[in-house]
Amino acid sequence: MPFARVTVDMSAIDSWDSFHTVFKEALGFPDFYGRNMNAWIDCLTSLDAPEDGLTAVHAPVGGVMVLDLPGTRALGARCPDIYSALIECSAFVNYRRIANGSDSVLCLSFFD
Repeated sequence: MPFARVTVDMSAIDSWDSFHTVFKEALGFPDFYGRNMNAWIDCLTSLDAPEDGLTAVHAPVGGVMVLDLPGTRALGARCPDIYSALIECSAFVNYRRIANGSDSVLCLSFFD
């Protein structure tokens, strides 16, 4: 399966504000990004749709975007609510796509 890969450093996250800043910068969310988890889900749902203009990086056609997330263990200890939301909302991105007849597009890779 073809894939693209982006590294998002979890060590820079210590609040919801920093979470949204880090992901906006890493994935190239648009200036109108709402900085909430609904907007985050919307952007990631369109990872394979450059025409939507919701990310600057894209999954290849028929493939997935792998988010390499170094520092996830420390994020879980430091910000358990953000860690949980990251997992739940990522799963929802794929669920939403499958429910709409598309394939999963997001894969998380946790390592320290």
